[in-house]
This record gives sequence, C-alpha cells and structure tokens, in this order.
Amino acid sequence: MRHMKFQALLLALSLLFALAACKPAAADPSEAPSEPAVPSAEPTVEPAQEPSAEPSGGITGVEPGPGMRIAVLSGPTGVGAAKLLDNIDNNPAALHGSGYSYAIANDNSELVASLTKGEVDIATVASNMAVNLYGKTDGGVQIIAVGTLGVLHILEGGGKTEINSLADLAGKTVYAAGQGANPEYVLRYLLQENGLEIGKDVEVVFADASEISAKLLSGEIECAMLPVPAATAAIIKGGGSVRQAIDLTEAWDSLKNGSQLIMTAVVARTEFVQTYPDLVDAFLADYEASIDFVNNNQDAAAEMIARLGITPSAAIAKQAIPQCHLAFLSGSDMVAAISDYYSVLWSVDPASVGGSLPDDGIYWWTE
Repeated sequence: MRHMKFQALLLALSLLFALAACKPAAADPSEAPSEPAVPSAEPTVEPAQEPSAEPSGGITGVEPGPGMRIAVLSGPTGVGAAKLLDNIDNNPAALHGSGYSYAIANDNSELVASLTKGEVDIATVASNMAVNLYGKTDGGVQIIAVGTLGVLHILEGGGKTEINSLADLAGKTVYAAGQGANPEYVLRYLLQENGLEIGKDVEVVFADASEISAKLLSGEIECAMLPVPAATAAIIKGGGSVRQAIDLTEAWDSLKNGSQLIMTAVVARTEFVQTYPDLVDAFLADYEASIDFVNNNQDAAAEMIARLGITPSAAIAKQAIPQCHLAFLSGSDMVAAISDYYSVLWSVDPASVGGSLPDDGIYWWTE
C-alpha cells in the first residue's frame, strides 16, 4: 500500500511540474519595452500607417501592395480634398487609387517635417514652401498639381463700406496673417502694383489669424487680410459688422500680367513618384474628381468638410467653398501657371523662393 501511495504521489508531483512548465512566466518589469521617445518640439503629422489588407485607424478598403500616404492642410486645400478623404473612409470603390491613408495637418511645418522624414508621400503645402522645400532637399520633392488659387481677402469691420479697391487702403492700417509666407508677398506685390508703399502709404501689422479675427469682431481694428476659411468665419460671426471688401484673387487677375495667384501646391516625394508613377496618376484623378465634386455639390461637400474637421461648421464650409477658388491644374498647365507666379514672388523678394527660381526638375507629370 505504501509503495502504491508513493507511486501515486510521484505521479501527482510529475503532473504538477508539467502544468507549471506550460504556464507562461510573468513578465519581468525590468524587461518591459520602454515608452516611445518624446517627440522633439518640431511639429509633425501623425505618420500614416502602411496599407494592409485589413482596415485600421479609420482607413477603409485598403488593399495589399503599395499605398499612398497623403496629408492635406486644414483650410482651402483640405476643402478641395474633402470628397477624396470621404471616399477613403466610406467609399473606396469609387477611387482610382487604392491603399490610401491620410492625415489632416494644421500647419505647413508639420507637412514639411513629415515629407522630409518619409512619413508622407503626397501633401498639399503653400506654393512658396514647395519651392523652398525643393531646394532644401536637393530635389527630394516635386510639384505634381495645383488645387487652389488665391484664398486671401481684405475684410472691413465696424459695419463700414469705405474699402472697395486696393487704392482705398491708402492711409489705413491693415492687420494681416502670414508674415514671411505667401500672404505677405502677395500683399506687398498688390500694394506695389497699385502705387502704395508699406510703411509710407499703408501700415501693415502682422499677427496670428485668430488674434486678428477677435480684434476685428470686437471692433478694435477695422481692416484685415485673412485667408479662407478664417475670413469666412469672421464674416459670419460678425453678423453684418464685417464684410469682404476685396477678393485678392480678383485684384491679382485685374493686373492682367499673365500670371495667376497660386497659393498652394500638391507635392510628392521624388523617390515615390519615380517608383510608383501609376499610383501618382491615380491620385491625381481622384484629387481632380474631388475638387470637381466640391465645386458642384456645395451642400453635400460642406457636410463632409465639417465632418472631417476642416472647418468649424458646415455653414462656414458652404460659404467658404466659392471663396477658395478651387481649380485643378496639372501637366503643362500647372507648370505655366505656377512658374509665372514664382517669377512674381522672386521680383518681390528673392528670399520668398529660396533665393533663385527653381529649375524644371521641380515639376512632374506624365503625358
């Protein structure tokens, strides 16, 4: 009996040790992976995920194979891309391209950082930023399209109607957003072409768009230059006290100098367009279709724009759409339009385009 009990005890112990061996060991806290490094102060767009067969992160219908990581600015360029972004989320079958993922950024510097780090393949940036980026990256990006023309407007507050042309700005103080970028150069050029000199005939004070809007609405200032949709929001919130006095795109066109006011450009990493030209062509088809949809279906587009967070509300989006001057240009039309614009910027301040006009390598298209 004792022998049998001893054998039974050995068997029980054997089973106990076997079960213990199958159980995973508890993780040693000292071996746990460390937290991701805190990003530097330089702002970046959240990197788009590589495409996979399973939808993730709000991106639906992603197919295996090479994908396109795109990023747009919150504002006019986001407005034009709204239908494309909505299709990525809700109707990928309607797209020419596949494997899309996207991010919406609030600042050009975010997009520049993501492009240079290879986190984004295609992005919309300020047109002067595109040419500067081309120079700084030694041709690492190329312009593939234009999606918006001018988006700047002179607003008049206080319920006044004194300003109806650039000549009417003589003796005025204009609060303006965009120092050191397209808005400043555009304003300087248009004032110059209308015989006005900053500091002598017109005082220009540069400030943040939100600060300008607040001062305009409070009645602290009476004249401002703002881009859409900030300009649109100020007009709506003003309830009749703020009006659009001058559309600077129309003022530019009235000069009849052969150039167009082009404030944003679509750029892509040169390595990406060389490796996947068919994908870039597919993106251009989808982007053009998006701009066409937004221009011709403003009620539906306004809802999409607000849902994506590109504007604060559908009401602002609907009123902003015609003020954005959305227009798709690619190929030789794109080259002619934006190269002439760069020539104008260079004449105002060579530093606006990095000190010299870009060579033809900055442009990309397929016949």
